[in-house]
Amino acid sequence: MCSLKKALLFCKSCGAEYDACEARFRCDCGEPLDLKYDGAGIDTSSRVQSKRFAAFFPFAEDDWVSLGEGGTPLVSVERFAKELGLSGVQFKNESANPTWSFKDRGTAACIAHARALGYTKVGTVSSGNMAASVAAYAAAAGMEAFILVKGNVADEKLAPIAIYGAHLLRVAGPYDELYKESLRLGAERGIYYMNSDVPFRAAGSRTIAFEIAEERGFDVPDWVIVPTSAGGNIRGIINGFEDLLRAGLIAKLPRFICAQAKNNSPIVTAFENGWTQIRRAPDAETIAHAIDNPFPPSGNRVVAELRRLNGTAVSVPEGEIVRAQADMAHAGLFAQPASCVPLGALRAARASGIVKEGESAVLVTTGGGLKYTTAFAAHKLEWRDCAIGDLAELLK
Repeated sequence: MCSLKKALLFCKSCGAEYDACEARFRCDCGEPLDLKYDGAGIDTSSRVQSKRFAAFFPFAEDDWVSLGEGGTPLVSVERFAKELGLSGVQFKNESANPTWSFKDRGTAACIAHARALGYTKVGTVSSGNMAASVAAYAAAAGMEAFILVKGNVADEKLAPIAIYGAHLLRVAGPYDELYKESLRLGAERGIYYMNSDVPFRAAGSRTIAFEIAEERGFDVPDWVIVPTSAGGNIRGIINGFEDLLRAGLIAKLPRFICAQAKNNSPIVTAFENGWTQIRRAPDAETIAHAIDNPFPPSGNRVVAELRRLNGTAVSVPEGEIVRAQADMAHAGLFAQPASCVPLGALRAARASGIVKEGESAVLVTTGGGLKYTTAFAAHKLEWRDCAIGDLAELLK
């Protein structure tokens, strides 16, 4: 029996609608689905996502299992605003979530949906962040988790997933094929596969938009820049701002930049070439490992949304990603390389004149730097060993 309040999943591409009480992860046309459920308001008295934004979700209170996701800081960095001639540059620091990435928002929503539909088993296909998130929330909910990670995931990322007690498999083969096979096997074996762009994962990302607006006094920035892999997060953020506009809480939408690593940027390539359908990118290595996705399942939808809303897509070379990570760390924000791609994209967009002087931007920092310490090798990091007796000379 489904405990959801009445809600629909709908396809922005073909207009189809489905009952949210179905375990439906994609439209019959092959494109992603979005939650169609507009609430009446935001409870600003609570810092817990499930309570603050309950009106925007169709769940009963008992469906939620929260680890304290949401309520992450919006950090202003004056040095970047001054460098770029902007009125403000802010970072939505999603590394402050329970498992150190934005994925916790969507995972909490997916766990609630799975519980509402009576599932006892959940899973995901991931490059690392989502795997840890699903493993943690499944453990908290007392659910069995089946986690599939890409074959090139670094060893250092596996232990922080396995520690939660999930069934963990590192699988060789193309990511998009693994994505499809997980959904097929999930339907066959009764496992709710909450992959990167499924409806309720994208719905969880709407709360990033809600918080950005709220923390700015509902005065939205000119630009919101999102590092993009599968495309579910930027879809959810766009939907969140549209929810707020419909509810009368904001006067306009921001413009959006989809930021990708140049070595793996199929959405940027499609956008720049005027294509409506993405094409598989060469699977080149990038330091921005968390957004290394040569054929993103929400790619077509993201391209369409950017065109509809007068947004854009920008790719960032490896050297500029490394530079952005160092510069953010020197400003006190240590983020994983994928989270630093938005700063590189903002610099490129400002240099090309897309972002104008005096405008404002919010950059979504999706995960913490300790998620991928292999990236340290790209930096010239220095320190010295010494004895106590040397300090007087060295601390001049």
